[in-house]
Amino acid sequence: MQSVLVIPVPEAEPLVAPFRNRYDSSAADAMPAHITINAPLLPGVKIDSGIIKTLARKFSDHQSFDFSLTAINRFPGVLYLEPDPDRPFRDLIEAVVKEFPQSPPYEGKFGDVPPHLTVAVAVDKDTLDEIDRQFAVACAGKLPIRASAREVWLMDNRDIRWIRRVSFRLAGKALS
Repeated sequence: MQSVLVIPVPEAEPLVAPFRNRYDSSAADAMPAHITINAPLLPGVKIDSGIIKTLARKFSDHQSFDFSLTAINRFPGVLYLEPDPDRPFRDLIEAVVKEFPQSPPYEGKFGDVPPHLTVAVAVDKDTLDEIDRQFAVACAGKLPIRASAREVWLMDNRDIRWIRRVSFRLAGKALS
């Protein structure tokens, strides 16, 4: 079983779902369009009520925020959408790592991974090039996608499919 922390991005589903359903196995396992905050979260550790309370406190210290998915970009083997601004996501990622230094994102395998919404994962460059071309056509006139980060979900796949176990609310925006 794995646990992950994600910010769901339902605003992106209409555009990304056809690609994620075909090219991202997590979508087939019920993972919604999202931006990852930490994965896997504390591998090998049972996420108990103490950890959940710590996460709730940590996330309540952060304001909810608006962002846009503005550009298509790539890592080796991954096609994704970039959020702008990315700083609030980085702040959340850093807050979790500060609280749980033994749990860096992606187990520390990739260094500093910018916040992103995965659209497709492909083994070879030619396949990813073709997916990139198709996705660029699908995105014509549809970017930026405006979205809001209001909560962080703790999800796990203990039932094989991804299930939301807890939703942590980010602090509300201050009224002016």
